Amino acid sequence: MSSKSTLPILLAGRYHLEHVLGRGGMGVVYRARDLLQEQFGEPCSGVALKLLDASLSACPDAHVLLYSEFAMSRRLRHEHVVRVYSFEVDAGSQIAFFTMELLHGMTLDRLILERPDGLPWAELQPIALQLLDALVYAHRHNVLHGDVKPANVMVGEEGVRLFDFGLGRLLAQTTADLASVSRSRVNAWTRTYAAPELLEGGELTPAADLYAVACVLYELAHGARPGEHPRAQGLLRPRQLPRRCWPALRTALAQEPQRRALTVAELREVMGCRRTRWYR
Repeated sequence: MSSKSTLPILLAGRYHLEHVLGRGGMGVVYRARDLLQEQFGEPCSGVALKLLDASLSACPDAHVLLYSEFAMSRRLRHEHVVRVYSFEVDAGSQIAFFTMELLHGMTLDRLILERPDGLPWAELQPIALQLLDALVYAHRHNVLHGDVKPANVMVGEEGVRLFDFGLGRLLAQTTADLASVSRSRVNAWTRTYAAPELLEGGELTPAADLYAVACVLYELAHGARPGEHPRAQGLLRPRQLPRRCWPALRTALAQEPQRRALTVAELREVMGCRRTRWYR
């Protein structure tokens, strides 16, 4: 698609760009007003609009990268996963983009900064369960996220929303699905949350998503990332995490994927404090 450096303020004749909401490994998200909705009297015309970063927009298959994210996100209809609306191409600039719900609240990275000692379990548990519910749902629909981190999780009045599937992939590909897209040239893993095998060039798997979400939960409970502990000290149980939950979370944080002997669904059951035999 387009490699133009100047971004039009109006896309597809209806989306008026206001300001940047955030930047990720592949794309930029803007707050925009849907002028068509305003014309018909819709009081809430705000949307989030995502397009590719300028460094990727010149690639011949850039629009396929963006559309694959849209197609994966469209599969997911869950209260704790961001809702996507439509994929479009601006006729004048040939810029591809998609629109999604405009989220209100605070991302978990900001929340962690405000709570350096971690969240009390009474506050942490609902966030953990909703985040895990979203990831369990995605996995059951054959979608891997690929970039679970605090900056990609919003918490607000309506609960948790998981967003940004730009580094994700489908677990099972069929001829009816979107053609497979290689993201090997997009070295955008977030090192502090990416599973070690991803940083070594390995493939994205459910075990890698499990590791990432475990890192997020650890940081929420402890106020520090697992990698921020001195080697000699080892991995400590997060101060806000119940003892009964620690063995499962510690297993999910194993450096070797074969040692992560549980699923995201099983971790969710443990965090819900249900008695369950997750180990093998």
